Amino acid sequence: MKKIGLFLDSEPYSGGVFQYNQSIIDALESLPKEEYQVYVIYTKDAWRNYLQQYNFITRYVFISNVDKLISRVGRNYFLNSWRKMSPYVHSLYKTINSLQCDLWVFPTQDHYSYQLDVNAITSIHDLMHRYEDFPEIVQNGEFQLRERLFSNIAKYSGAVLVDSECGKEQVVESYGTDKSKIFVLPYVAPPYIFEEEADDFNEKYQLPDKFLFYPAQFWEHKNHDNLFNALSEVKKTYNDIKLVLVGSKKNGYSKAMSIVKKLDLEANILHLGYVEDKYIPTLYKRARALILPTFFGPTNIPPLEAMALKCPMAVSGIYGMIDQSQDAALYFNPRSVQDISSKMKLLWEDDTLCFDLAEKGLAQFQKWNQRHFNTKFKAIVEERVNVAEDKKPKLTRA
Repeated sequence: MKKIGLFLDSEPYSGGVFQYNQSIIDALESLPKEEYQVYVIYTKDAWRNYLQQYNFITRYVFISNVDKLISRVGRNYFLNSWRKMSPYVHSLYKTINSLQCDLWVFPTQDHYSYQLDVNAITSIHDLMHRYEDFPEIVQNGEFQLRERLFSNIAKYSGAVLVDSECGKEQVVESYGTDKSKIFVLPYVAPPYIFEEEADDFNEKYQLPDKFLFYPAQFWEHKNHDNLFNALSEVKKTYNDIKLVLVGSKKNGYSKAMSIVKKLDLEANILHLGYVEDKYIPTLYKRARALILPTFFGPTNIPPLEAMALKCPMAVSGIYGMIDQSQDAALYFNPRSVQDISSKMKLLWEDDTLCFDLAEKGLAQFQKWNQRHFNTKFKAIVEERVNVAEDKKPKLTRA
């Protein structure tokens, strides 16, 4: 029986990273029980209850401040030597090494993934620090931190998971990584999107009868500024247009809210703040359409959620977004207020268009969902386990 390890370092219920971890966990659970045993190491105690529903052997590891310090020194100053030393001096790597797994999966693109010499699959979700210029990814040393992280993942991981062909090309272009070690495993809609409407939804949220929907934290790269300016243009024709937002306040919030006030959009915009996952499906189902003007890719999870729930959409036509949604969306240039506003107007006024997009979205979802994700993930696991097996020294008879 082969032993597969999974390392979880993110917080449960922490947005897109958690949603992706859910997909990986589901794929590991679907592996044949007679062929694979899955071990999970987690560093946040909140994972304990969540993991109880799965047939995994789990272990919590506390990473002390001393562990964090020596890890930082090791990876920053003598990484090659540190990769050999770490199993003897660091709590996490002692535990990982002791399990002797045939393969380790690191889905959170964290720096722990390359500090131990093991057969590893590591995700790289995006390299936008190389392709876009926003404060949250280039200032205060963030660019250098990201560059060190991703270059080491690309160099030391036995295999790299990316979300799209665009993501694969970006890894190759950025770090010269051998294409044969990069596996495209597109995102899927997270499990919570299929849950029934929460009983207290109507009590908690009073929505407009008709509205466009944008789920995104207020990072500058989420492009609320251009979205609000586009909304103002549409308002000239449809004074009653409504936009519902969810997402926490980040570095772009103050500027975005000043635009709302300047353009007199307070009556047209409803910001719900952070919204628990259990309420999100109802927002998609009741929305007229999803509008997604983000500058970041290569792909995103909201279009997958929209397609699964037959919510029409218009999204940024950049990076891997068109390949992700194909004919199930309208596309615009996120830098063009006029382009965004024209697509918003179409969605607001054209019932036939919205119906058509919703049907095409469901068809697209049926082509790629968790079942397909699990099948492809299993093939990747099998290949990487076989590679590790081939590298083991063979016993010969005298």
